[in-house]
Amino acid sequence: MSAYIIPIILIVLIVYGVYKKVNVYSAFCQGAKSSFDLVKGIFPYIVAIMICVALFRASGLGTLLVQFLSPLFNVLGIPNEVCELVLLKPFTGSGSISILEDIISRYGADSYISRCACTIMGSSETVFYVSAVYFAGSKQKISPAIIISLLGGVMSAVLGCLLCRII
Repeated sequence: MSAYIIPIILIVLIVYGVYKKVNVYSAFCQGAKSSFDLVKGIFPYIVAIMICVALFRASGLGTLLVQFLSPLFNVLGIPNEVCELVLLKPFTGSGSISILEDIISRYGADSYISRCACTIMGSSETVFYVSAVYFAGSKQKISPAIIISLLGGVMSAVLGCLLCRII
């Protein structure tokens, strides 16, 4: 059934557009045309994030930061093995998935470490990417939203690891 949801939605939208006497193809093309402006606006931010993440991982700064923050994460109940995931998740989704894959293959899918990593992966967002997309065309201050999002990500990691320990 789920394979038919998108085609059904598209057919319903087309039928509704024809019923309302809207040129559906023209409206679609106009929407596609306006999306180029959005892509042009957010592209530099996305490239900057990708370059920063690649430099962060290649420079070894991530390893040093994990070693420095491990005592704090231990106090918060976050295992050392998932510290890199907690640090990189706000920056990159695909990099986080590769770290998650490494954790699961190293510790097994049913281990406490892997459950914590999966919980962290599912309970947080790539804050900087999402912020770049949503705030690219906005004149609003971005820093309060980023700070609140990062604090929410850390709290979700702490609570997720606590629940994984209890369950």
